[in-house]
Amino acid sequence: MQNTSTRDGVLPASFRVSHANRVIDRDSGARKIDLVRYYALVGKLMLVHLRGRPVSLVRAPSGVGGELFFQKHAESSAMPGVKQLDARLAPGHPPMLAVIGLQGLLAAAQWNVVEFHTQNALASAYDTPNRLVFDLDPGKGVAWPAIREAAVLLRAFLTQLGLPAWLKTSGGKGLHVVVPIRPQHDWETVKAFSQAVVAHMAQHIPARFVVKSGAANRVGRIFIDYLRNGRGATTVCAWSARTRSGLGISVPLAWEELDQLKAGDQWNVGNVHSRLDVGNAPWNGYARSAKGLDAAMKKLAFSPPA
Repeated sequence: MQNTSTRDGVLPASFRVSHANRVIDRDSGARKIDLVRYYALVGKLMLVHLRGRPVSLVRAPSGVGGELFFQKHAESSAMPGVKQLDARLAPGHPPMLAVIGLQGLLAAAQWNVVEFHTQNALASAYDTPNRLVFDLDPGKGVAWPAIREAAVLLRAFLTQLGLPAWLKTSGGKGLHVVVPIRPQHDWETVKAFSQAVVAHMAQHIPARFVVKSGAANRVGRIFIDYLRNGRGATTVCAWSARTRSGLGISVPLAWEELDQLKAGDQWNVGNVHSRLDVGNAPWNGYARSAKGLDAAMKKLAFSPPA
């Protein structure tokens, strides 16, 4: 993955931002124009992760703390650089969306989009996902060192299964472990396999992990969210901002950096310059590392759904 960005966040001369000085995050004082410039700054880095994937957009017209609108479908004519995908990919629903260039990022931000989420399959091969995502979602009372350790434990088990594991911050309170896979199995099989991985972790380390979602189930423990692997489900894209206090961002990490990581929102719209020189370099080799799931299924004694 190339380590490139616009570095200065300069907007095209013809691009106009309405209500540019409207504060969208009271805690940091960030304005709408700051967010738009942020996406100009990281656009090339982010497009590597957006390329070819259906996206969902989280709009926050009233900023952090206001009402959010999660949109998988929208009129793309309002956002140059955002296109509608083939309607046959989601029969019975309006066409899904894809961001096809920096212009799309900026147009979406002008439309009050803060977060960009991506699905686990490319639009060109939508019926066969090409990645797994495990979202480490800590319950009440889980300290940050325990979240870091949880990522290490999950990686160790994935390594036993012969699967590569890549790491990124969530931009919120947790971490994401991402597994590139060859697009060979359908959504149902991939989701069921990811659930089996989480069930194994919860069974063997029940003091740390739970397989059931819900706040009451994970007090003092971590839910490894496998539900991100279902058809149509999404995960926040690398370099996307979050609609949270401080406007944290999701950032690719090297595993060697984990010990020094202080929080899932360590980087944000305001301090991203301290990360630009690293960029996507921690994920160099991501695409080439993809493995098929058959051998891992056999090691886990997993049988695909009938």
